[in-house]
Amino acid sequence: MEEILKYFPNLSENQIVQFKKLGELYPEWNAKINVISRKDIDELYVKHVLHSLGIAKVIEFLPKSTVLDVGTGGGFPGIPLAILFPESRFYLIDVIAKKINVVNEVVTALDLKNVKAEQLRAENVKSDFDFIVSRAVTNMPDFVSWIKDKIKKQNNHALKNGILYLKGGDLTEELKDFPKATLYNLSDYFTEEFFETKKVVHLPLKFKI
Repeated sequence: MEEILKYFPNLSENQIVQFKKLGELYPEWNAKINVISRKDIDELYVKHVLHSLGIAKVIEFLPKSTVLDVGTGGGFPGIPLAILFPESRFYLIDVIAKKINVVNEVVTALDLKNVKAEQLRAENVKSDFDFIVSRAVTNMPDFVSWIKDKIKKQNNHALKNGILYLKGGDLTEELKDFPKATLYNLSDYFTEEFFETKKVVHLPLKFKI
């Protein structure tokens, strides 16, 4: 938890309580349903919570903005972002029912009013969003094909509406067909070794009719 306070010192008392609860809830649920790698559960705050919040170093979601988290797994990056931005609305989806069950249990325990979670494929989502976030669920070309028609037309943020993707390693080949993509190195924001190769990829996408 100290890692969160180190990089996000201005949290409200309620946000601090919610982030602390994550450290209780996920080990408990992971013992029942494996939603996080067993070897990673001891490093929950760095490898999952802080990694998710890397997106918040790139953008501050405005009140009433809408964010879709595709392939959320156990709720990352959606749940940490929803705690940090309580006035934004988050829609978390995954194709695996048991993972969404865990997400809904965590959302209820944290009393997060700004999160909706469902078992659903991205292609079947009917709404549109300011931003679509994810943690490396697939390669970028496939990901774009899933969600390219789900971006809102009106831009309200400094960054243009589109994808905010958490991924590591050399992305040159994967992004060669996306010249408008901007890479933000998380090592510029976080000092932990885990973030040395981790990035946030912002890919603006135009509204499609």
